[in-house]
Amino acid sequence: MQEALVPAHLRSEYLEAGDGHEIYVETVGNPEGIPVVFLHGGPGSGCQAEHRTLFADSRLHAVLFDQRGAGRSRPHGERRANTTGHLIADMELIRRHLGIEKWLVVGGSWGATLALAYAEQHPERVLGIALRATFLGTRAELETAFRENLSRFYPLLCRDFLALLPEAERHDPLPAYWLRILGVDPEEAASFAHAWAATERALASLMPHADRLPPPGKPSPSAYMEAHYFSHGCFLADAPVLENAGKLHGTPGIIILGRYDLLCPPETAYALAARWPEAEVRVVEGAGHLLGEPGVREAVVKAIGDLADRIGERGDLYGR
Repeated sequence: MQEALVPAHLRSEYLEAGDGHEIYVETVGNPEGIPVVFLHGGPGSGCQAEHRTLFADSRLHAVLFDQRGAGRSRPHGERRANTTGHLIADMELIRRHLGIEKWLVVGGSWGATLALAYAEQHPERVLGIALRATFLGTRAELETAFRENLSRFYPLLCRDFLALLPEAERHDPLPAYWLRILGVDPEEAASFAHAWAATERALASLMPHADRLPPPGKPSPSAYMEAHYFSHGCFLADAPVLENAGKLHGTPGIIILGRYDLLCPPETAYALAARWPEAEVRVVEGAGHLLGEPGVREAVVKAIGDLADRIGERGDLYGR
């Protein structure tokens, strides 16, 4: 990464969040600028240094944090007291700690789910929302990605994915995977976590390196957190995101999507926009799921800038 692209005034700290969790938080950019919070994906992946480059605009004061059990937050991988409700409460803890009244909310994939869940619960704290790769946290979306799209676009990988399971469980493989990833046998858990993560990477990449499962290796830690969240319906049963989209009315939003995103396909973004009149959908042609796909990062940066323009035009409180 080029240092010149990293916003100035980087500060980091840990916040006690209760239940034994410490949340890693960093702020970058103009301390007097428009507050904006970034929500990473996963669940469980953590923020990366490259995420700071989304906020090089001198008008912005960005807050990035690693969600419970993810990245540098402690204890790493901890799933106890780790639900969507806890993450929303952590966001409010961070907002109050930093003295922010309102902020822009930016998130992609799982980060988009969390952004929407937060905004629907705390609309008075949201200046605007920029989403990439919209995921609404439903089992149906996971079935579409890991069953329909996997079998349609990667039939050999799909065969490998299913072959790890007994034949009797292959008709409903997702809960069977989650059960083993969260199981008591560490070797079996690692094997299934590795297969899950490798399959997800293929679906996320417009140009994957292979269409078969790679040899067993060290699994991604986020696979365990994903199994925890996905096996519990992303802890959204009492507050489904799409059904509560009416609570977003009045909040400006921009939704970025890759035309060929197999994990979070365009139909999801358009279904959300149909219930959120203030949301604008922007398609990045020739792109898939990842932030690093051609044109996606630039589209997200532009969306954040455009929302900042609207905030300035409306004269909204910057949050101080």
